[in-house]
Amino acid sequence: MDMESVSRKLATWIKEKVKEAGCRGVVLGLSGGLDSSVLAVLCQRALPQNTLALLMPCHSIDTDRIHAEMVAKKFSIPTRIVPLDNVYDSLLETLPDFQPDAEVAKLTHANIKTRLRMITLYYTANQLRYIVAGSSNRSELTIGYFTKYGDGGVDIIPLGNLVKSQVRELARYLEIPGEIIVKPPSAGLWEGQTDEEEMGLTYEVLDNYILAGNAPVELKKTLEARKSASFHKREAPPIAPV
Repeated sequence: MDMESVSRKLATWIKEKVKEAGCRGVVLGLSGGLDSSVLAVLCQRALPQNTLALLMPCHSIDTDRIHAEMVAKKFSIPTRIVPLDNVYDSLLETLPDFQPDAEVAKLTHANIKTRLRMITLYYTANQLRYIVAGSSNRSELTIGYFTKYGDGGVDIIPLGNLVKSQVRELARYLEIPGEIIVKPPSAGLWEGQTDEEEMGLTYEVLDNYILAGNAPVELKKTLEARKSASFHKREAPPIAPV
């Protein structure tokens, strides 16, 4: 792909979507990861005076904040830090505990973090008359690797037609710091969490399946099943006929 052309088209598309919405700018969450870093730079190119990146730590590791601040400084992206640790802790103390098994509890708690970030982004967007940009890529969207009404709760998804390897290529073109490009992709949901471990496959395998249909028969069945099971995440809620 011609990444110069791709970056230009995406920046133009972002600007057009903001205008179509009758809004002034765009707000996004900057996590210190690859996708949000690329998104932040594209938004800044599209609307240099009206882009705001929020850093929303929630019992997050220091490296993520350092990388997010590194991107913001290098590309002169305005930021605000909104710590969510106390809100998250208070909410867990308030919500009923149905005592699920450990794995279910861990995922449920992680989803609270992403949904708190969604609330924070829309609070900001409402005040500034901005729209919310999400950083999901095609690889994640295909198999539903995102939280419904969490990181999936956005107005636009500029990277939604690029698989992870293409986003990484775009990051190199945009000159995103190298340590962000090469570090294991992670949503930062818990200590040591990585996307590939949680998905149970590598982005390389997933991208090959999406772009060329290349995967062993059993893996194809698994991926098709995950795609089907996550259909509800990519569609508006069904409305009953009368």
